[in-house]
Amino acid sequence: MAGVNKVILVGNLGKDPEVRHLEGGASVANFTLATTEAYKDKSGNRTEQTEWHNIVVWRGLAEVAEKYLKKGMTIYLEGKLRTRSWDDKDGHKRYTTEIVADTFTILSKKENNQQGNEGHNPQLPKTGDDLPF
Repeated sequence: MAGVNKVILVGNLGKDPEVRHLEGGASVANFTLATTEAYKDKSGNRTEQTEWHNIVVWRGLAEVAEKYLKKGMTIYLEGKLRTRSWDDKDGHKRYTTEIVADTFTILSKKENNQQGNEGHNPQLPKTGDDLPF
């Protein structure tokens, strides 16, 4: 039986995407995404819990991220979980779990240090199958 590895997030960018161009010509962008859950605790006080997610996008989607995504924007994102391992300089095995995004859609954008404008900006492309790459 096949498994399902699907992640859907709506959150705010914690930083501008960092883009690298690899030797083979591929581009990769990394950024963080914050998702916040609000609830009332046992005492009835409103509590917020924020999770930070490491996001990776490749190739054409990385170029779109570099051009359009900025810290503070709210995006809808779909992708899959990936765990990587490597050996650090001391020879210890290290692990990281990240979300490799297949698509994202900009939901709002932060402008001039304001909270942001809700809704879709029609000048910004929706990523996915409708892009020319």
